[in-house]
Amino acid sequence: MNTLTKILIAGACSLAALCNGHAAAAVGQAAPDFTLTDISGQQRALSDFKGKIVVLEWVNPECPFVVKHYDKSGNIPKTQQAATAAGVVWLQINSAHSGAQGDYDAAQVAGWQKRNAVAATAYFRDQDGKVGKLYDARTTPHLYVIDGGGTLVYAGGIDDIRSSKVADIAKANNFVNAALADLKAGQPVRTARSQPYGCAVKYAD
Repeated sequence: MNTLTKILIAGACSLAALCNGHAAAAVGQAAPDFTLTDISGQQRALSDFKGKIVVLEWVNPECPFVVKHYDKSGNIPKTQQAATAAGVVWLQINSAHSGAQGDYDAAQVAGWQKRNAVAATAYFRDQDGKVGKLYDARTTPHLYVIDGGGTLVYAGGIDDIRSSKVADIAKANNFVNAALADLKAGQPVRTARSQPYGCAVKYAD
């Protein structure tokens, strides 16, 4: 196999997330399974939550846009609290590489979660970025909603005002809340995709 062929194959694997044997995530299709170890040391697979609605949230505690929705407003924790109280599974994933901004160890994550009243089901460090690339997670925050049948029904931003200003939260439409409400009502998710905004995910080169 020549060098050019190797480069083309590597690029295709990166873009389509097929190198690990999984198809890339796509709205309207089955959410690809993955397994990660949470900060308590427990290994969990997405398939463990079959039959439940699952929210995936890409997060970086030091990103200014995450700070907007956590430390400065409590917006995402409030969204988590309402969702998990209704039986939704909420999984936080940090795909920052080792040593990158926001690559917190377990103790740092626990402290950050406590300060912000985080109500997530689990928090994972995806330091090699495999799961992030599988889902084409681009920003922090970047959110995904998976229905009880395992279909990815929403991918995008937390809301429709792409700013770091706390004052904009009250004026914004929370797409995750809307998607969960549609699922609860037995209706198709009306806004299935939106443009995510925030800091770029700190993938390893």
